[in-house]
Amino acid sequence: MKGGIHVELKATVLGHFLGLPITNSLLMTWLVMAILILFAYFFSRNIKLVPGKLQAGIEMAIGGAYDYVAQTFESDELAKRFFPLIASIFLLVFVSNELEFFPGVGSIGFFQPGSGGVLTPLLRAPTADLNLTLALAFISFFTIEITGLATLGFFKYAGKYVNVTSPVGFAVGLIEFISNLGRLISFSFRLFGNIFAGEVMILVAGFFLPYVLPAPLMAFEMFIGLIQAIVFAMLTLFFIKLAIAEPHGSH
Repeated sequence: MKGGIHVELKATVLGHFLGLPITNSLLMTWLVMAILILFAYFFSRNIKLVPGKLQAGIEMAIGGAYDYVAQTFESDELAKRFFPLIASIFLLVFVSNELEFFPGVGSIGFFQPGSGGVLTPLLRAPTADLNLTLALAFISFFTIEITGLATLGFFKYAGKYVNVTSPVGFAVGLIEFISNLGRLISFSFRLFGNIFAGEVMILVAGFFLPYVLPAPLMAFEMFIGLIQAIVFAMLTLFFIKLAIAEPHGSH
């Protein structure tokens, strides 16, 4: 509707490539990936023996995060194996959330025929699209399950969820199994819901009080974007730790 608030839940299809739909959130995801790859490339080419402030700060942040992962796993070998995945998830979610508030994102686009004057943005926050958050949830979920199976073996890992020694043990195992499957929902909808709700809140605030509320709300949502990236990465870390833990009573 003209002059009003238009909220679209799903990402808009901009075109097709080899029969596959290209949405504005997918285009934004490619942009985030390009930024991360280019930054890693140029940063690695300019590493110095005596670091400057930027290099020292990045090395301190990466070193601190790696040490925390190693302490959580209580194994340097496991930290080396899983830190790249956990760090990649954090960086992708964090940069996606923060770029949402850069000029042009959500405000530059075109008017499609028959849209009624509604702007179709070229770029949309990837984490405000359930497709991306669900894809990340599947990556984390299968990483957790495969790691548990590979570390403990099929029967010992299955023993966490199938316990026929007592009715109470069976009920607890069933609850654990259902909660394990629920991680797909909690992973994906928590991130999607927070980011999408933030978009809607800023849109509504900008419509009613355009010169007062948007700026502080954007600052708050940028902080929320950081928190959500940390939460997603930390949950992946902790669930991997739980997956490789010995079943209760196995010793």
